[in-house]
Amino acid sequence: MTVKEIQEYAQVRPRIRAYLCYIIGRNISATLQEKRDEELEQALRKLQEALPQSEAIYVLDKNGIQITETLSGDKALNGIGKGEDRSDRAYYYKTVREHRCKLTDPYPSYLTNELVVTAAFPIYDENDELLMIVCVDISLKNVLRIVSPTSVDSTFGLFNKWVYAIFSAALFGVAILLFIKGVMSFGIIWGDIDIHNIFKSTILLTLSLAIVDLVKAIFEEEVLGKEKQRGSHDEIHQTMIKFLGSIIISLSIEALMLVFKFALTDPAKLLYAVYLLAGITGLIIGLSIYLKVNQLDNK
Repeated sequence: MTVKEIQEYAQVRPRIRAYLCYIIGRNISATLQEKRDEELEQALRKLQEALPQSEAIYVLDKNGIQITETLSGDKALNGIGKGEDRSDRAYYYKTVREHRCKLTDPYPSYLTNELVVTAAFPIYDENDELLMIVCVDISLKNVLRIVSPTSVDSTFGLFNKWVYAIFSAALFGVAILLFIKGVMSFGIIWGDIDIHNIFKSTILLTLSLAIVDLVKAIFEEEVLGKEKQRGSHDEIHQTMIKFLGSIIISLSIEALMLVFKFALTDPAKLLYAVYLLAGITGLIIGLSIYLKVNQLDNK
């Protein structure tokens, strides 16, 4: 499970909590308050049908002791746990303390070792005395599938990963070709070092580096699902700034080369170099505005 998925869960957690608490409350009947074993089991099976994505369903008494066997589609989990003391679990004491349905942070399941979350739904009698707590464990993957069908673990999400991987590979191939052409433009092999070739090589290598930075950001975030530490700017903004900066540097070198070239060969064409410099100035101003707006958004 990746950091990106955990952060995705943090963003949609209020919706997940509202949905799970609603489903649990709707499927737990009033007869559950009487604690009769048959009716309790029937209510839990009804809840399991409503939440087929659940990993485990069980009930705790007011002291945190599990009073039912775990109901699960997994044979390793089904029918175990009755009599265990779960009063030290966060989903128990936070539910008791806050007097409402709670949803935990992701934590590793002690049996499957996968990240799960637990929804705990308290049931009170007419005197507002706690009778029991209905608990539902769901893996983080399934929780994201419930609320966000386009998550990275869905069919569409996997297809999306492959698309980004293919485009990343294609862009990396372009960067390699630019790098090879840039190195060859030096003309060192033939002993012919020309200023024009040096400028051309610098432009090609700068573009190659910019594309490599772009590929690295796309592949790590969209394919591997890594999430980098964020400073004053979002990682996407940082990638955009790097890429635009590389383009501006390349165009500036090209403009400088044109100034020297036209000054020596055809001064009448210097105006074209001025147009290019004006365009570069516009890019710099646009990038400055982009940075300023981004800083205001992050405050």
